[in-house]
Amino acid sequence: MYDLILAAGGSGGGGGLALLAAAIAVAGASIGAAIAVAYTGAAALAALSERPELFGRAMVIVGLAEGIAIYGLIVAIILIGKA
Repeated sequence: MYDLILAAGGSGGGGGLALLAAAIAVAGASIGAAIAVAYTGAAALAALSERPELFGRAMVIVGLAEGIAIYGLIVAIILIGKA
């Protein structure tokens, strides 16, 4: 495993490791956001079927779940900037 990390990092420098960390940050945040949106979206649709006036609140909750992916993207941009 360490050989793979060194191969990504070149001659042991931190540039490749920062890119690898950025990829892991985006992947983890995207998977987390997908799971969060799946659960909150299903709950929002169930709530909207009973009380349609909850549309605004439901969309805010789903939007907050989408924010997880944005945070991962911001972390990746910061890490790529340091590479």
